[in-house]
Amino acid sequence: MAQIHPTAIVADSAQIAADAIIGPYCTISAQAVIGSGTELVSHVVIEGNTSLGKNNRVSPFAVLGGSTQDLKFKGGDPGVRIGDNNTIREYVTINAATNDADFTTVGNECHILAYSHIAHCCRIGNGVIIVNACQIAGHVVIEDMATIEGSVGIVQFLRVGAMAYVGAMSKITKDVPPYMIAHGDPIEVRGFNRIGMERRGIDEAGRKAIKEAYRILYRQNAPVSEALDKIESEVEQTPEVRHLLDFCRASEKGIAR
Repeated sequence: MAQIHPTAIVADSAQIAADAIIGPYCTISAQAVIGSGTELVSHVVIEGNTSLGKNNRVSPFAVLGGSTQDLKFKGGDPGVRIGDNNTIREYVTINAATNDADFTTVGNECHILAYSHIAHCCRIGNGVIIVNACQIAGHVVIEDMATIEGSVGIVQFLRVGAMAYVGAMSKITKDVPPYMIAHGDPIEVRGFNRIGMERRGIDEAGRKAIKEAYRILYRQNAPVSEALDKIESEVEQTPEVRHLLDFCRASEKGIAR
């Protein structure tokens, strides 16, 4: 039977795994699903249609599943879906999606640190690190294993690519391509994330190809479309390079340069 502190307020129909831990003064909604091994430390609020998978740890005063702040909201039953093995620290807010039956999503093994906000309809991948006080607007996509350092603001509908690294206090107004290091207000790409790629198991061929792609895209002053064509014709087409090309060509807001 789940460990539920007597001061917690848990709706009768909430689904709580037998080995979950619900700490003091938590509030859990009727639609909530709390998976095996997940711990809500204390004073955590789970609202609406929100589910957490296995082995998550949620720190005090986090609010997960709060209603969207999108003025286009017309009602319905949107929610939040959070995967497994995530760390969600103090005062984090993750809002529900806007449209009925849609979800704001967080993958597995993410670290979302104190005072950060993830707005409606965001898609956060696996292994993402979001450092303290980041403010992520609606419909943002952050791909797997990206790192967003402290106090970064991300404008709505933008994307941060896989294994990208965004420096603290940055203002993201363009898509940040995969494997890049970016920083500043406005955001600028300053290099490629060689160390991050190595730590995450990208082999030498993949790192070398991204280095060459970076040189063409960011050091030759060619228009983006020409640079991408040149990368496609001249650089080894590793999975990393293919992902970089696909990401940049799909950009609707333009890429950081």
